[in-house]
Amino acid sequence: MPMRISPSPKRRVRSPNWQAEAGDFSVTTETSGQDETGTLPQLVRRDFSGVGYDEAMRRAREIVPVLRERAQRAENARMLTRDNEQLLHESGLFRFHQPKAFGGMQLPFVAVVDIPAELARGCPSTAWSVGNVACHHWILGYYEPETQREVWESNPDALIASSIALAAGRGRKAPGGFIVNGRWPFSSAVDNSEWNMLAVSVYEEDGGAPVDWRLCLVPKSDYEIIDTWYAMGMAATGSKDVAVSELFVPERRALPLLRCRGGREHPGAALNGGSLFAILLVAASSHPLALAAVGAAEGALELFLDTMAKRTGTYTGARVADFQAVQIKLARARCLIDSARDLLRQSAIAFEAAAERDAVPDLETKLRFRAHSAFAVGQAREAVETLWSCYGAQGLYTRDPLQRYLRDVLAINQHFSFNFDIAGAAYGLFALGGRYANPTM
Repeated sequence: MPMRISPSPKRRVRSPNWQAEAGDFSVTTETSGQDETGTLPQLVRRDFSGVGYDEAMRRAREIVPVLRERAQRAENARMLTRDNEQLLHESGLFRFHQPKAFGGMQLPFVAVVDIPAELARGCPSTAWSVGNVACHHWILGYYEPETQREVWESNPDALIASSIALAAGRGRKAPGGFIVNGRWPFSSAVDNSEWNMLAVSVYEEDGGAPVDWRLCLVPKSDYEIIDTWYAMGMAATGSKDVAVSELFVPERRALPLLRCRGGREHPGAALNGGSLFAILLVAASSHPLALAAVGAAEGALELFLDTMAKRTGTYTGARVADFQAVQIKLARARCLIDSARDLLRQSAIAFEAAAERDAVPDLETKLRFRAHSAFAVGQAREAVETLWSCYGAQGLYTRDPLQRYLRDVLAINQHFSFNFDIAGAAYGLFALGGRYANPTM
């Protein structure tokens, strides 16, 4: 059962220390209170390949109170704060899906459900960034071995942002690579990242329909960050726009999405042979983000329990916990959260089980699992809305964390991947015999 922790802003929480459990890695200086525009101190290289699932989950649980205490400051900063970034580097949790060959944990795919969900109890925005960055470590394992070494041999802790809006980037073939133009929205954790994975549709010189789809890995020096991220929810993700103009991207940094639809045909298969790196990319790519909503709902429920256990009615003095309506809504929220998490775990486990058998799920299964992620995020939103509906006027104050959980789950639901009308229609169309066309699936 999740522990109940008071959200009191007066309680100070010490950051965990894992130096004894993770090799010879240590952080050289403290960064608490550091200017968010600055950079982190130099990180000493550390190998997390010996950290297993249970230990990673323990670290995630220990971080939750720290993230909860810092959540308001993170929202005010509108980005992944430097002290949270450093804490996550120390724990190794950015690297839970990085290949072991480069010092990552390379945990089973289900970790992409469980770790972000745990962290989101404290700060949904930070959990979103962790799921996002960890997903990009996983995806980099599909690139050419030369590209993986280019990034990780110099800095295995390097963070990678992304924007998966394929229509936002246009590319054309050039000798040795591609010329890319575009402006992409919603590049989460971009201020913290050294690289960016930008989705590009490739066209022939004379235009027409796209002929190829690439995920172009671009160093920070080659793109412009445009600060558009003034958002009502998920503010601490720092999901700003990025732009490039007539940028040459070499072939080795342009991952062909048509070779990443399941199996071991992708360029990185020669280096990373585990089942984690045989999972189809596009169909599974929404799972790392969906759990920010589920964990936010869990955090909202913990706050609700702690608050309602002590609250009395302002006018009657009656114990609010004795109201049957409150009890029923609490139970409904609990069931919605459990259902959402179980649904996502089911599909995450199935993705890797298929990869272990060297089997590629059929299109019906891919679309069904995409619908799972959208449906689960909707359930998380409904859970928080249910709690909010009987929380009372206290929730109107910006000092009360429940309103931030509510804004965050509403914001997550606006992501294209979590629009159930779109995901559900795609599955229903195909299941009823219609033609669903998405070459990257």
